[in-house]
Amino acid sequence: MISVIALLLAAQAPLDTARIEQLTGLKGKLDEKEGVFKVSYPRSDLKVTAAGVHLTPPLGLTAWAAFSGGGAHTMVMGDLVLTEDQVNPTMSAALDNGLEVTALHNHFFWDSPKVMFMHIGGLGDEARLAAAVGKVIALLKQPGEVPAADIDPARSTLDAAGLDAAFGKKGDYKDGVYKVAFGRTTRMHGMAMGNTMGVNTWAALAGSGEKAVIDGDFAMLEGELQDVLKTLRHANVNVVAIHSHMTFETPRVLFLHYWGVGPAEDLAKAVRAALAKTKQ
Repeated sequence: MISVIALLLAAQAPLDTARIEQLTGLKGKLDEKEGVFKVSYPRSDLKVTAAGVHLTPPLGLTAWAAFSGGGAHTMVMGDLVLTEDQVNPTMSAALDNGLEVTALHNHFFWDSPKVMFMHIGGLGDEARLAAAVGKVIALLKQPGEVPAADIDPARSTLDAAGLDAAFGKKGDYKDGVYKVAFGRTTRMHGMAMGNTMGVNTWAALAGSGEKAVIDGDFAMLEGELQDVLKTLRHANVNVVAIHSHMTFETPRVLFLHYWGVGPAEDLAKAVRAALAKTKQ
C-alpha cells in the first residue's frame, strides 16, 4: 500500500533549480539523495583573521541557503555571514520579505573584523522564498552604517517619571542609568525559573531625553520571536544576538539582546511595543 506521505511527495512539484539560481543570484548544487538544492555565497570579499589565522570561505565564511520541497510547499533554511554593520539592514530585509530570523551569534573568537552569523528560514512558495533570499544576499555586498553616540552615564539627565509612564512600570534610576525589568516563568528540571533567576525582559537607558542609548534583553517564547524582531527593527532598534540561555526548560525560552540610540521616550515606547507582542 502506498503511504499518504509517498502520495504527497509524488504530487509535490520538483524544485526549479534554474529559477532559484536566477532569483537568488547564486549558483547552487542539488543533493539528489536528500532532494535539497543549496546555493552558496563565499565571503571572499572579507579579509578576516581570528587569533592571527587568516580565515577563508572554506573555514566558515560561506553564506548559504538550502531549499527542499518544491512549488507552493518549499522550505528554505540558511546561514548568512555578516559584518556587524550589515546585520540589522539584512535582518530587516529578511523579515520584510517573509523570511524568519531564527538565530544571531558569533562563530569565532578574536576575529577582526568581527563576523556575525544570522540563521534564516521560511516556508511557502518557492519563487517567493528564493526572491527573498536574493534580496537578502544583495545586502551582503553593501556596507552598513556604524551607529555612534557620545553618551556617558555620569552625565545622564533622564526623566525617570516619563520613562516609567512609557514602560508602564516603575524602574530604578541610579548612577545615571534607568533600568526596568519584566519577569516571566518557565520550568527546568522540575523547578520554577522566574525573574530573579534571569528569565526576564529588561531595558537600561543612559543619556538625555533628546539622545539616549538603550540596551537590554528580551525573554520570549519561540512563537513570539518574529513579532518582537519586526517591532524592534521597524523602530530602528538594533538586534545584537538571538540565542538560548538554558536547556530542557518548558516552555522553551529564547533570548534577544538589543541596542538603540535616540530620544529616550521613543526608545522606551519601542521596547514596550515589542514587549506587547509577548505574553508578559
